[in-house]
Amino acid sequence: MTLKLTELKSPQDLRKMRPSELSDIAEAVREKIIGTVSQTGGHLASSLGVVELTLALHTAFDTPRDKIVWDVGHQCYAHKILTGRCDKFGTLRQHGGISGYPKRAESPFDLYDTGHASGSISYALGLAKARDLAGENHNVVAVIGDGALTSGIAFEGLNNAGDSRTNLIVVVNDNSMSISESVGGISYYLTNLRLAPAYRSTKKKVEDLLNRWPSLGKSAANLLRRMKGGFKFFLFPEAWFESLGFRYYGPIDGHDISAMQSVFHEAKKLKEPVLVHVVTQKGRGYAPAEAEPERFHGPGPFDRVTGEIFKKAGPPSWNKVFGEAMCSFAAKDPRIVAITAAMSDGTGLNGFRKSFPTRFFDVGIAEGHAVTFAAGLAQGGILPVVAIYSTFLQRSFDQIIEDVCLQRLKVVFAVDRAGLVGEDGETHQGEFDLSYLNLIPGMVVMAPKDEPELVNMIYTALNLPGPCAVRYPRGGAVGVDYSSALEAPLSIPLGKAEVLQTGSDACLIALGNMVAPAVEAAEALRVEGISCGVVNARFAKPLDVETYSTLAASMPLFVLEENVVSGGFGQAVADALCAEHGAVVHKIGLPDEFLQHGSQSRQREMYGLDAIAIAHRVKEALGKTK
Repeated sequence: MTLKLTELKSPQDLRKMRPSELSDIAEAVREKIIGTVSQTGGHLASSLGVVELTLALHTAFDTPRDKIVWDVGHQCYAHKILTGRCDKFGTLRQHGGISGYPKRAESPFDLYDTGHASGSISYALGLAKARDLAGENHNVVAVIGDGALTSGIAFEGLNNAGDSRTNLIVVVNDNSMSISESVGGISYYLTNLRLAPAYRSTKKKVEDLLNRWPSLGKSAANLLRRMKGGFKFFLFPEAWFESLGFRYYGPIDGHDISAMQSVFHEAKKLKEPVLVHVVTQKGRGYAPAEAEPERFHGPGPFDRVTGEIFKKAGPPSWNKVFGEAMCSFAAKDPRIVAITAAMSDGTGLNGFRKSFPTRFFDVGIAEGHAVTFAAGLAQGGILPVVAIYSTFLQRSFDQIIEDVCLQRLKVVFAVDRAGLVGEDGETHQGEFDLSYLNLIPGMVVMAPKDEPELVNMIYTALNLPGPCAVRYPRGGAVGVDYSSALEAPLSIPLGKAEVLQTGSDACLIALGNMVAPAVEAAEALRVEGISCGVVNARFAKPLDVETYSTLAASMPLFVLEENVVSGGFGQAVADALCAEHGAVVHKIGLPDEFLQHGSQSRQREMYGLDAIAIAHRVKEALGKTK
């Protein structure tokens, strides 16, 4: 009799089950995932697509002795449920609950705290070589999606792994999707592999024939050997993987547990690099997600019966405003193009893609390439806007320095999801971009307080002579009408802050989305008899030193940012003012640590970035706390 899902303590229980029982478990896992994610939100479609693959892996391999390294982590929900966390799964992505990604602190079955794509092969190869050096003999498996193979580090890992000749198994989960539809040559290559059953069935016969060709002397033998390799490459597209040093198996139905178990058992016998190509369906088992896998990649709570994703009433998202601004400006200037790294929907560029298809470029999960590609476009007289989440833009740090800023090229960086991102947790927080962008010579960094200012900042950035970054947060904007800004955008004076209100006891200098809580905190302080000014910084670089030094001459400054304090905006203000002007600068930002998952509002409360905490910090510094 099949155990109930809640009775499973570890994958060891699964290895005792018959195929029919595993199919029942697969359906129970899907039900658990759909039921939970409909309440908490999360990565639905990708996790539904790998349920059978997860079961096959945990039954064919002796986990956790055998190591499974999940790439990205979007697809880890079934893995979590089957490795002793079923009873905690309802806390998914909630403060104090389990993470939405693999997390080593949670379980010995999680080997790699991952949220960024494409590193699994390199990481797994490191584990495999550590095993070899220690004289051990367990298996190491990397599970990577087809979309992640658009990234350079994945190819670097494949190249090194094939050359290593060590026992490593790479499973390519091919669902024709990353988050948006997969793009590029590797996507076409995998498609050809999926569509090639006719000649694949003749593989053994042709190879046997080639192997029986007679030897006609040394020169002829070498020629025939080269011809044989050429014929194999022509007849069997998988020869590309084999030329890298991998034994190729596939394509295999990623929803046939028995078929995958057989291949995995065969792969374990080979003491060499093996690549197993499985084909899955993203959103499998839930009709709305099957029909619209991109929309159900990372939905918020939804009605599981109808598939309707609940939308919170309120202002538009920041990236929607950005997308509309891009369409408005591009309609007037044919030089403007948009670049994204497999995130057209997430960055608000779907409208741009539809309106200007020849001026929209999705380069796949390849942020470094996106930046250097933009540099080449800029050198050619085009106005490229690169829209990438803050956490992913840090993957292209070298290219920003060397290929854009060093060459003083006019590239605009739309830095989405800057600051606290909430439930996605520590791998996705945008807490470092001010620190890593501010240190680069020639870079201009802006952050808007509301929707019209975002529109005006994009316009300003497009008219600056060199590189510029505009950072804005995740989620809903402030709620200020921005139609007039779209019709008649204004240029913001370079490096000039905006004084919103004056005060005599203290001044809050706030950047971006910290302006609203600063205004609220100032009002709360006014009620208590404390006169507090508020400045909308607008620029993290260059600084409005003239305005700040004038204010600092008569009162302490409190600098607010949603970025780590170390190397951030507050640090820049303090460095500019303290030594020369004798200013008193209090830095209010994020601590020097990786931040855990939870709602954005909960995080701001925890880290002292809400109005109540800001007001208390000011009173404490002024010695006016009770």
